[in-house]
Amino acid sequence: MLWLVLTGPFRRQTWRETAFLAAGVPLALAPALAWLVPDKGEVVLVWDVILVLMVFCRRMLTDVQRDRFRSMLGLEIPAAPTAEGGRRLRRGALSRLRSESTWRQLLYHVLVVPLLALGAVGVLMGWTAAVLCSTVFAWAWAAPEDSTAYLGQGDVDVVTTVAGVLLLLALPWLVRLLVHLDTRAAAALLGPNRARELQRRVESLAESRSEVVDAADAERRRIERDLHDGAQQRLVSLAMNLGLAKRMLRGLPPEEQAARAMTVIDEAHLEAQAAIAELRDLVRGLHPVVLEDRGLDAALSGIVARAPLPVRLSVDLPRRAAPPVEAVAYFVVSEALANIAKHARASRAEVTVRQTRGGDGSGDASGGGPEDVSGAGDRMVIVITDDGVGGADPAKGTGLSGLRQRAASVDGTLTITSPLGGPTILTVELPCVL
Repeated sequence: MLWLVLTGPFRRQTWRETAFLAAGVPLALAPALAWLVPDKGEVVLVWDVILVLMVFCRRMLTDVQRDRFRSMLGLEIPAAPTAEGGRRLRRGALSRLRSESTWRQLLYHVLVVPLLALGAVGVLMGWTAAVLCSTVFAWAWAAPEDSTAYLGQGDVDVVTTVAGVLLLLALPWLVRLLVHLDTRAAAALLGPNRARELQRRVESLAESRSEVVDAADAERRRIERDLHDGAQQRLVSLAMNLGLAKRMLRGLPPEEQAARAMTVIDEAHLEAQAAIAELRDLVRGLHPVVLEDRGLDAALSGIVARAPLPVRLSVDLPRRAAPPVEAVAYFVVSEALANIAKHARASRAEVTVRQTRGGDGSGDASGGGPEDVSGAGDRMVIVITDDGVGGADPAKGTGLSGLRQRAASVDGTLTITSPLGGPTILTVELPCVL
């Protein structure tokens, strides 16, 4: 603790946070004009003008503030959801004034920003005063001899130096406090409403739960159908052939029995091999063993090797994701490549799997903050591209909607871009940790 106090003024984080506070001062000049107008009527007029300007410029100011947090502190302030486009187009100004997010953003820009700007100005003046006061004796030593009558002499200069050093040690904590207040205020006022976000989250989870139940029921029916139409039919045929051969071989001479038995054994062997192959494919469809043993890279390599068209695979995963997430990624790639082979009429495809940090898609951890080694905020991004005819629409079939349900089962998202004539780009984002 003592080491942090003594080294606070010399740490890079302190100066980065000071620069962050100083960068917010110009953004407070327009709202601060209201405090500089002495006449009451003029204050009301200025506030009216500022309010109107803020209503129309709040989105730009909010974007500037988000960029300030992102570029200088490495913090991502989530955007508040916008209103529905139709009503906003018909009654733009009125819808903005009635929006709750508008008033929260105005509260931040008109009230919070000027108050924090005052604190930032105080911090800058404090740094200047601390440096000057703590170096009084240095100024006295460097000044000409005829100007040192009041420098470097007496107890006042000692008290001034001590006060400057104490102020120098205390300012980093004040800077951190102001940055903390600004961060909390920006997250609460510029981001989405927490209560509404929780409500939306509950609704999304309820919908996702319903989709998972439907997907599980469809999967169960598929397994039953595959067993009934595939392996079960082959095993029944095998049993019937063996029973028929058993009855036919009883009355035949030993020479004919040996020839007929060899034929029956060959047919039974072929049927057993076909049944084993179908059961193996069915088990692989439930949960591939290679995925659990060797990871997603090896499992996807197996899918690509069995694909009926050339597929280029690129996997960049520094750490393994949760097993349910890996399973969803495996089945999404498998079903997507199957859909491409059936419907896209493509000559080649490409699958790219990479891991990004914080969900921002950048993969850059350099933001000044500590690196998250747990992977709690990491996202797995899967991009599947083909050069087919395009025109894929989730509303026209169950294939793409099933992929979306699989992604939603682990709180993931799926987006598709498929213009007529191609190419088709399928992007899936999944959380690495549930």
